[in-house]
Amino acid sequence: MPKPASSPKSFEAAIAELETIVQDMEAGSLSLEDALARYQRGVGLLKFCQETLAQADQRIKQLEGSRLTDFQPEGTQPDGEGEAA
Repeated sequence: MPKPASSPKSFEAAIAELETIVQDMEAGSLSLEDALARYQRGVGLLKFCQETLAQADQRIKQLEGSRLTDFQPEGTQPDGEGEAA
């Protein structure tokens, strides 16, 4: 019976591990069993990242009072994209 995979310590650690998994799989040198195990770990990491981002989104919505607005970089206008009137 395989041991359960440990949870990543942070979002950044999960992303770094995912990048390593992708590189290893793209190299094509893994056995089928190793590739399947890495794929399974990657799916778990992806789920962790998605949940972490969803929680962050929820926190932002709470902080902003559920009134998020589109980001407008400095010097641009919402409708004219910086056009002169």
